[in-house]
Amino acid sequence: MKSKNKPIKVLIAKTGLDGHNRGAKMLTLGLRDEGMEVIYTGIRQTPEDIAEIALQEDVDVVGLSSLCGSHQYTFPKVVELLKAKGMNDVLVLGGGVIQDADKPFLKEKGIKEVFGPGSRIKDISKFIKENVKTH
Repeated sequence: MKSKNKPIKVLIAKTGLDGHNRGAKMLTLGLRDEGMEVIYTGIRQTPEDIAEIALQEDVDVVGLSSLCGSHQYTFPKVVELLKAKGMNDVLVLGGGVIQDADKPFLKEKGIKEVFGPGSRIKDISKFIKENVKTH
């Protein structure tokens, strides 16, 4: 668990050409209400952009969202780039419209959990709080 002195720092990012961001914005606000510091990158981010922002902001969590079907490439690529930057303890989560059949592949590639439409912010927050590693 993270130190109680500093809030958990979360980066929410929309990968690929996906331009739909209502869910990501709602999650950003909801996690803030849960006491976390949240940075939202906006839409159409590359894996390289996301990994660099995560490094610069020294985040504890990267939440990736995709509704356009690019998650099988972009999510694992972000994990790979984070590891290349020495960010092995960052909790990486996925979200968006992702088929159940794709979830085992994503978890194998380092995505700790995948939250789809209808996931409750309180459940996501609880998962984060239980799984964030201390610096």
